Amino acid sequence: MKMFLAVALLCLLSVSWAKESEPKVQVYSRSPGEFGKENTLICHVSGFHPPEIRIDLLKNGVEIPNSKQTDLAFEENWHYHLTKHVTFTPNKGDHFSCRVTHMQKVPKTYIWDPDM
Repeated sequence: MKMFLAVALLCLLSVSWAKESEPKVQVYSRSPGEFGKENTLICHVSGFHPPEIRIDLLKNGVEIPNSKQTDLAFEENWHYHLTKHVTFTPNKGDHFSCRVTHMQKVPKTYIWDPDM
């Protein structure tokens, strides 16, 4: 029991010592972008601490419904990562992006480059 308490205390101290880290964001599609072809839009957010974060996938500035998000996972040094994805069909003139809000700060928007 004493060993368990010591380990738990060390874990709590490690979390409290971890510095705030801004997320690194990658926005990409599963397949190369083609107009009129179904694809998957992916937003991978990593290296952030603390874990308070919100990820929204957007089409023309409006949240895309039915997106799915992985469970929160942590890396070494108590940094976290998440991935959110949704099926989408790009059409000419549409703009897709990922909006990330970390710790209730001003959201940052990252644009998907279709490279078409």
